[in-house]
Order: sequence, then C-alpha cells, then structure tokens
Amino acid sequence: MALSKLNQRRLQTLKRNRRGYWSLWFFSILFVLSLFAEFIANDKPLVVNYDGGTYFPIFKVYPETVFGGEFDAEADYTDPYIHDLINEKGSIVWPLIRFSYDTIDFNVEGSPPTPPSRHHLLGTDDQGRDVLARVIYGFRISVVFGLLLTMLSTVIGVASGAVQGYFGGLLDLLAQRLIEIWQGLPVLYLLIIMASVIKPSFFTLLFLMTLFSWTALVGVVRAEFLRARNFEYIRAAKALGVNDMTIMVRHTLPNAMVATVTFMPFILSGSVTTLTGLDFLGLGLPPGSPSLGELLKQGRDNLHAPWLGLTAFFVLAIMLSLLVFVGEAVRDALDPRKTFNQQSIA
Repeated sequence: MALSKLNQRRLQTLKRNRRGYWSLWFFSILFVLSLFAEFIANDKPLVVNYDGGTYFPIFKVYPETVFGGEFDAEADYTDPYIHDLINEKGSIVWPLIRFSYDTIDFNVEGSPPTPPSRHHLLGTDDQGRDVLARVIYGFRISVVFGLLLTMLSTVIGVASGAVQGYFGGLLDLLAQRLIEIWQGLPVLYLLIIMASVIKPSFFTLLFLMTLFSWTALVGVVRAEFLRARNFEYIRAAKALGVNDMTIMVRHTLPNAMVATVTFMPFILSGSVTTLTGLDFLGLGLPPGSPSLGELLKQGRDNLHAPWLGLTAFFVLAIMLSLLVFVGEAVRDALDPRKTFNQQSIA
C-alpha cells in the first residue's frame, strides 16, 4: 500500500535523523534476534542425527533410551555419557552458546562467579549460569514486557482521555479528580503489599503495572480532544447526525494519535526501567528468571566480580539510549514544523 504524501514526508524526516534512524534499525535487529534466543543460547542441540534418524531436541523431549541410554528420563545432552553415545552413531548440531539462561555449569574453574573465558564470554554469575545467555533472554523479556505494558497503557489511556476530552463537563471534572488521586498513590508501597499477597509472575506484574501506568497519556489525548471538538468539521458532523463514536474514532482520534505515537518510545523505555528496578528490589519476576535487574543486583552483591555490574550497566545503557534516540526521531518526524520546513528547503 502506497504511503500518502504526508507520511512520505514524515518518513523522509525520520531518515534525515541519522542517529534515530540507525538506532531504530539496530534496536529492531537486536529484538528480532532475541526472539530466537532458544536457537542462539540453549543447552539442548538444534539437531541430532543418530542411527539414521533426525531429532530436534529443541522442539521435542526425547528420553535417553532413544540414543542408547538406560533411563526413560529426558536426555541430558550436557552429560558426556549421552554425548559419546550420540557421537558413536551420529552427530550433534549445537547453538552458538551451549547454555540456556538457567543452565548451571558445574565444570567451571574456581567458584562462581567466574570471569569471562572462552566458554563463557561474559563470565558466570554467582550460581554458575552463563551471563551472556541470561542477557539475551533478559533483553527479550524486558522488551516484550515493555511493549505489552506500553500497548495496554496506551489503549486505556487514549480511551480515557478521549472520553474526557470529547464530552467534557462534569464527566471530565470528576475523571480528572479521580486520576489526580490515583496518581498520588504510593506505587512502590502498593506493589510491595501486592507482591506479598499475590505470587509474582510475568502477567500478574504486567497487570499491576498497567493499573498505575495508563495515566501517562490521558492528559495529552484529553487536550487534543478538547481542542478538536470545537473544529468546524466536527460540528458539521454532529449537525449531520453522525454518532459520537464515529466522530471520536474517525475524525478526532487521528489528531491525538500523533502526540500518542510521539510519547510511546519514551513510555517503552520507562517500562523497561520500571521492570529493572522492581527486579533489582526483588519485587519483579519470579526468582531464577533471566532479568537485567537481577543481574544488576548480583553486580551490587558481588563487587569482586565487576563483569556482572558492568554487563548489566552497558546493556541497559545501550537499550535505553537506542529507545530515546528513536523517540526523538519519531517526535521530529511527526512535528509538522520540521516536516514542512525541511520539505520546503528541499
């Protein structure tokens, strides 16, 4: 589908911001690669060729009896015994990193955490788990959590702001007072209380964070609807009998979406930071989950292992910097002053 002339000018403005444009590409590549983390870092082989058969342990569980073992339990492919059995009649294709985020390497030299080496490029944590594998999985969880939280918060915030701004009056007044009270609640203390009552998990944490993050866009969307509802074409649509829902969705919402899209990268970076902070405090994902905040906590608790804290710091710094650069580029691309000024200069 061909882009309109306005969107073409916006795309050209985005491309002119080299820092934001290449940050978008770099972040997208990192995120897409992290979606295939199981194919990059795993303690299970990608493909096993054994005795004329082809097996895919990464997708299916095979007992070790399939490969000539003695037990019906799942084959431990890190066990030298199973490894030798397979190599006698076949071959193994491993991922680039032979460790998953929860794989404990009992063959490390010295006591964990161990420094970077040939087998562990970023070292191991205090439980002997590969730091690079945990970073890959942790990056994916952080971005997916941030994207879901951003989308849910955007939907709820836009809907609330649209209703307030379009109808105004007493509804807008009461809703604004309720939002002010809701924003004044001590979020951290409430999360501590809820975490002690509800078992923390990815979706419960997402639900709790959505309860307190949806108000970020209400003010922006409400202002756009308050401004747009007095436009002549909105009044004309009302005079022609067009229902309120159609006017809000088709005629008023596109104006508000420009400001909404501008704020979304910054909301995403804030969501990632919030998850990292909760994991650092021990209020986030369940113990053992691949978390950048948990890695940052390990760096604080193991000052004699600086690679832990430095790895978490650089990963978070690069991730958040890329998101900020993308947000600035999107903001400039949607700014009509810059879009039309650069078009006139060209």
